[in-house]
Amino acid sequence: MASAESLTTARQDLPPHTPAARPDVPQPPAARPVAVPALGPDVLDRLAVLAEETDRSGLPDPAVVTVLRDSGLTGLAVPVPYGGAGADAVALNSQVERVAAVNASAAIMLFQHYAVSSRIAEYGTPAQRRELLPRLAGGQWLAASAWSETGAGADKKKLSTTARRTPGGGWVLDGAKSFTTSAGLADVYLVLARTGSPGEGAGDTGYGAFGQTFFLVRGDNPGLVPDTSMRLTGMRGSATGFVSVRDCRVPDTARLGEQDAAASIIAGVRESGATLGAVAVGLAQAALDAAHRHAARRGLLSQQAVRHRLVDLATQVEAARAVVERAGRRSAPDPGLATLHSKLFASVTASQVIADVERMLGSAGYAETHAVNRYGRDARAVALMGPTNDLCKELVSLPWTR
Repeated sequence: MASAESLTTARQDLPPHTPAARPDVPQPPAARPVAVPALGPDVLDRLAVLAEETDRSGLPDPAVVTVLRDSGLTGLAVPVPYGGAGADAVALNSQVERVAAVNASAAIMLFQHYAVSSRIAEYGTPAQRRELLPRLAGGQWLAASAWSETGAGADKKKLSTTARRTPGGGWVLDGAKSFTTSAGLADVYLVLARTGSPGEGAGDTGYGAFGQTFFLVRGDNPGLVPDTSMRLTGMRGSATGFVSVRDCRVPDTARLGEQDAAASIIAGVRESGATLGAVAVGLAQAALDAAHRHAARRGLLSQQAVRHRLVDLATQVEAARAVVERAGRRSAPDPGLATLHSKLFASVTASQVIADVERMLGSAGYAETHAVNRYGRDARAVALMGPTNDLCKELVSLPWTR
């Protein structure tokens, strides 16, 4: 990996952000079909085995990252001119769902990689795009988000992590991040820090605050220290842990977007249509498949009651998948609102479906080693991921009070 002193090319002024595609970001030709890499059974089988292993150990597994790097999936969110597939949110959600059905921890790592890749493609300077996007597309680098921290709340408004200017024009970051996925495994982190007064600027965005800025910090920066000692109940293979930035020095060219304007970037994330609901749909589908296998093994499919019960579960999964697909298409009058609804509905549906499957399995699913128990714990984790389900509800309802 390159040293922490890269990205030192002079910054160029960024144009103002608009929800539509920006003219300075190279886009694939409109008529050109997107080539989404095929996700073969060998990749899925390997991820399924690793899901069982990492769930037992609860430890970060570099093997999962290796599989993702070699799968060809890491470049889906990167524009074609930088070596990626230029896939839209529908394709991203579909692939995340397929991975989640066998390994939800790997799916959330992939989702975060897509999120950071997309932010660089949209808000990065030409130099940042040239340097980072080809590596992210080719799988040489894995990206992670470091936004959350203890005491800041789910809405990320009361950050304690700060970034201060140095006499040379760079920045020094100090603080600690929690619940960072791919901690210790990522090659570049998108770190959210406070650079100004939160009382200044525009009104409440519901998520994030004025005076916050994003920075791209390399994994080999001596001021960035990951800690994966936290033992999670779900998503145990996702390497989710703490990341400390202490006297972490970065050049100004590591800044992503305008100073103090991170809230506008955060607000635009949900407009993309990429949704954590896709992870939930994958988990719900995995539980449904487990119920089918159980019924077939026990000779229960001849019973109408069992068949109809499976149909009810399948209908719930299809409904969640449809909501996620609509979010990805961005065809709703308010695409951001549709994305929030998709996360809420799919995560709640996944938990309900998995609970119903657990009851259907009876004592067969009570064994510690049965995968349905992992599905349930992982589905609960999706509801707690940012924006959490409670924050999603707040973001949806916030305009009603204005």
